[in-house]
Amino acid sequence: MRIIQSFYHLECKVFQEINSHFDKKIFNLFFRTITHIGGALFISVTTLLLIILTSNQTRLAAISSAAALALSHIPVQLVKKLFPRKRPYLLIETTKILPNPLKDHSFPSGHTTAVFSVIVPFVLLTPLLAFYLIPLGISVGISRIYLGLHYPSDVIAGAILGACFGNLCYYFLT
Repeated sequence: MRIIQSFYHLECKVFQEINSHFDKKIFNLFFRTITHIGGALFISVTTLLLIILTSNQTRLAAISSAAALALSHIPVQLVKKLFPRKRPYLLIETTKILPNPLKDHSFPSGHTTAVFSVIVPFVLLTPLLAFYLIPLGISVGISRIYLGLHYPSDVIAGAILGACFGNLCYYFLT
């Protein structure tokens, strides 16, 4: 139990450090924009456009991404129900947040799961894309902490979950 408390304390410190920069204009522009890449509308439309506008192996990667996106959100919703972790802004008084924050449970991060489930098939298809897509995915994850909506472990779990589904769908569908 002591180890769990120590981990939670460390996680809160990391969360507060990232969230403490909330009022810096340059970070606001970046993180408030990039977080939408993991949102349902943007990621779904982008994936659909990639399926429609590409061909051959790239289309298969896009189909793999769409399958991974859809399938990965089943465990996300299950885990949120089984482990109803309150969002950090509800428990940490000093958290800075935007108006009307999300009210559902925080573990795991759905935005991070979504972005990693979509980018991993493209990284597997073209490994050089990792230099662009992995930092993009990490930025979406950090944005969720920055915006006061997720703990670091929510983001890490989402990245792992999304990457696993991205891998599985890529190998089964290509």
